[in-house]
Amino acid sequence: MSFKIYQINEEFLDVMPQEIKDLQFKATWGNPKRGVMDLPYAKELIEEHSLCAGCPESAALRYILASLPNPEDTIIVNSTGCTSLVFPHIALHTVHSLFGNQNAVASGIKRVLEWRFPDKVKDVVVLAGDGATVDIGLDCTLQSFFRQEKITTICFDNEVYANTGGQESGTTVRGHVFKMAPKGKQWDKVPMWQLAIDSGCHYVARLTVSSPKKVEQVVKKAIYVAREVGPTYIHLYTPCILEIGLNSDDGLEEMRARDKERFSFFEYMTPQAEEVINRKKEEGLL
Repeated sequence: MSFKIYQINEEFLDVMPQEIKDLQFKATWGNPKRGVMDLPYAKELIEEHSLCAGCPESAALRYILASLPNPEDTIIVNSTGCTSLVFPHIALHTVHSLFGNQNAVASGIKRVLEWRFPDKVKDVVVLAGDGATVDIGLDCTLQSFFRQEKITTICFDNEVYANTGGQESGTTVRGHVFKMAPKGKQWDKVPMWQLAIDSGCHYVARLTVSSPKKVEQVVKKAIYVAREVGPTYIHLYTPCILEIGLNSDDGLEEMRARDKERFSFFEYMTPQAEEVINRKKEEGLL
């Protein structure tokens, strides 16, 4: 874990595609004030990634990667889902967990890092979908909150199992119909952000990905609080435009519509978290 996190062997530079080279030469590591304003000049994600055209998750991932305050010393733990297709196309430390145990894996990694590098800042961030976070991995997710693990959990909520045919998940809205849920959801959406609060998270945010700057702010707040206080949680709406019958260029408008409904911006912080956030603002880091 260093500023040379991703460095191409000089012997292979002449045969490497330009987009691979850009991951190294257009990186913004070592700058704690980096953010989404660097997106036009930096490279976080290879353009030829494996997600569908227009997928909001690809935008969410770019915003998150651009907002990490300490990417050269950050480990991302991801779970099975659409986002797991993307991680071979970035230049950060990543660990692919089983489907649902991502928070358990992240907890172990964070503890080892604190033991091995007690005098250095090492951030651990979980990126997982609603199936891994709320359904299959709910036990591991909540237990990491109960244990007060100093990690940030980010849920990409598309309200459906999108990469396995279209099954309903715990976050599917009541009445929604999918290809493999033809009768429609019979129960209300699980309010995971409220469960996070009730389970001990010190900073919680719910939002769509329609505003890059807002995503940057909540990601930085969550990571700074997790470093010093305890677990933090971000719930992002990243709709699967194909599963809900939209065109590839409709994702942004869909998220803007939900900004006014069930994904209106919500933020919670404990007094300890607020103290950290105010200090970071005074330092010019927020």
